[in-house]
Amino acid sequence: MFDSLSDRLEGAFKTLKGESKLTEINIAQSVKEIRRALVAADVNYKIAKEFTDTIKEKALGQENVLSSVKPGQLMTKIVNDELVKLMGGEAAEIELKGKPSVILIAGLQGSGKTTFSGKLAYHLKGERKKSPLLVACDVYRPAAINQLGVIGDQINVPVYKEMDNKNPVEIALKGIAHAQAHNHDVVIVDTAGRLSIDEQMMEEISNIKEAIQPNETLFVVDSMTGQDAVNTAKAFNERINYDGVVLTKLDGDTRGGAALSIKYTVGKPIKFVSMGEKMGTLDVFHPDRMASRILGMGDIVSFVEKAEREFDEEKARKLEKKIKKNKFDFNDFLEQIGQIRRMGDLKSLMSMIPGMSKMTKDLDIDDSAFNKVEAIIFSMTPQERSHPELMNVSRKRRIAKGCGQGMEEVNRFLKQFDQMRKMMHKMSKMPGMGMAGAPGGKPGKKMGGIARRRKRRKR
Repeated sequence: MFDSLSDRLEGAFKTLKGESKLTEINIAQSVKEIRRALVAADVNYKIAKEFTDTIKEKALGQENVLSSVKPGQLMTKIVNDELVKLMGGEAAEIELKGKPSVILIAGLQGSGKTTFSGKLAYHLKGERKKSPLLVACDVYRPAAINQLGVIGDQINVPVYKEMDNKNPVEIALKGIAHAQAHNHDVVIVDTAGRLSIDEQMMEEISNIKEAIQPNETLFVVDSMTGQDAVNTAKAFNERINYDGVVLTKLDGDTRGGAALSIKYTVGKPIKFVSMGEKMGTLDVFHPDRMASRILGMGDIVSFVEKAEREFDEEKARKLEKKIKKNKFDFNDFLEQIGQIRRMGDLKSLMSMIPGMSKMTKDLDIDDSAFNKVEAIIFSMTPQERSHPELMNVSRKRRIAKGCGQGMEEVNRFLKQFDQMRKMMHKMSKMPGMGMAGAPGGKPGKKMGGIARRRKRRKR
C-alpha cells in the first residue's frame, strides 16, 4: 500500500540532505518532487498543486525557526500535517441511531460492496456489541445473494433474502420490519451495482434511500481505480448525498490517489478502509495514522489496537504460567498463530511497525507462511501436541507422512520450536518480564493502559 508514493516522497526529502537550513531554493526543489510524487500517485494535478503550494508557504515561514531541527525532518513534519488535513483531519466512524439503525451500502459492481457489508456487520458485532442483520437487495445477481449468505454464515450474522422478489425497495422495507420483529439493532442493506454509472442504477439507489431513510449511506469504492474512483464518488454524491466513503482493496497495488484526494473533491469523510478478504480486515480510517504510514513512519497505534482485540487477559495469565513452568506446547503455539491470523495479513501488520515497511517491501510474506507449521501440528496426536518431549524418530516419520512433508522439514520445525520454547522460558524468569511486555509481570497492563487512554479521548 502506497509503496511507490512513499518511495517518491522519501526521494523528495532527500533533496534536503546535507542542507543546514531551509531556503527558498531547496524548498522549491523539494516541493517540485513532492508534486511529482502526488501526480504519479494519481492525485489530480490541481489538488497536488494546491497541496504543494501550501507546503511551500508553510516551509518558507520556517526558514529561520527551529535551527536545531534538520531541514528534512522539518519538511516531513509539514507534509505530514498537510496530508492529515487533506484526508479529513479526524476519524469519522458511523453514528448509530434509532432501533434499528439502518445503513445503506452503495457503489459500482466489483467495488467490494458485499464483502464490505459482511465486514461491517462483523465489526459492529465485535467492536460495538451490536446485533446486525444483513439484507440482500442485489436482485440482479443471484450469486451476490448467495455470497452474502455465505458471509453471514461465516460471521454468524443472519441474512434477510427473497430469491423470487425482484423489487429491491420492497425487500429492504421487509428486511427492516424483520429486524424490528427479531430485535436486531442494526440493518445493513447491500444494494446492486453496475459496471459503470447509469441512470437506472442511480434511480434505483435513490428510490431505496428515499423509502428506508437510512441513518448512514456509505459509498464503497475500489481504491485501485485511482482518480476514476474519485470521479465516481463525486457522481454518486451528487445524486444520493451519501454520508461517508469506504475504500476497499488498499492491500492491492494502489497508488493512493483516491485516499489522498477523495475528501477534498467530494467533501465527505473516508469512514472505513478495507484490506484483504478476511472479515477482520476492516479499520476505521484515521487520517493521521494513514499519513504516518505514507511517510514510512508506521502505525503502531493501529497495530496495538489490533493486538488488543485478540488479547485475552485470562488466557495470557494461563499461558504465562505454562511458559514459566516450561510447559508451552503445540496447542499453545496454534493458538498464537490463530491470534496473528485474526489480526490480518502478515505484510500489512508488519508495515504498521515503524521501519518495517521498507524492510519487508520486496519480501513475499503471506499467511501461507503458517500453513506448513499448522499441517505438521495437525498431523500429531492430541497427546503429542500436549507433550512435545514425546517426539522420537518413529513419531516424526508418521507426522511427516501425515502432513505431506519431508523429515527435514519436520525436524527443522521441531528444532525451532524447542529453541523458542527454551528462550521464552528463560525470559520469563528475568525480573520485570511479563506477558505483553507489562512491567512487573502483570499480563495486559501495557495494552490495557493504551485502551483506557483511547476510551478517555473518545469521551
